[in-house]
Amino acid sequence: MAEIQNDAIVAAMLRAATVLVDQKDYFTELDQAMGDGDMGLSMARVGVALQEYVAATPLGEDIGTFIAKAGMGVNKAAPSTMGTLIATALMRAGKEVKGQAEISVADLATMFSAADQGMQERGKAKPGDKTIIDAIHPAAEAFATALAGGSSAAEAGALALSAAQTGRDSVTPLRSKIGRASWVGERTEGKVDPGCAMFCMVLEAVVAG
Repeated sequence: MAEIQNDAIVAAMLRAATVLVDQKDYFTELDQAMGDGDMGLSMARVGVALQEYVAATPLGEDIGTFIAKAGMGVNKAAPSTMGTLIATALMRAGKEVKGQAEISVADLATMFSAADQGMQERGKAKPGDKTIIDAIHPAAEAFATALAGGSSAAEAGALALSAAQTGRDSVTPLRSKIGRASWVGERTEGKVDPGCAMFCMVLEAVVAG
């Protein structure tokens, strides 16, 4: 399968970081509606950490270690619930391709799946709990299925984004079952999950490249 240019990985990371920084107020608004309110600041810290990491760290010959260390930096900069989940996703994804100077499109599917699994394990959440898992899990599955069916990386990315958005919308009417949002019960019904919204926006920026 086709190789992914390493500079494309870095560019995608920076596009994701830009969304996290620029949408700080929007993420705060969504989070406040769910009974919390710190997600905007936390995601901005994640974004800045990624920007600073990319600026200061040569890519080198090990893309897996580069990605995993980005996750370590995120964990230090934003030790919140969502920050920790993002850090876990990056570290798990990087671990899958540790030691590789280049990665393939097939590797991307493996990394995507590892990130999803890592988030589920770390957050003790599953599909249907109204968390970021309801966006990343269907996206990872759609990406892998599309590639297996012969789709290009761009086509698979578009299908993954559509699946993430569908997952986000499918749980919006539901009541949150995990985390602080679950404390306010029925007040979360009909409200967009902030984690799902954030993931969809980040994925949209990533696949746009």
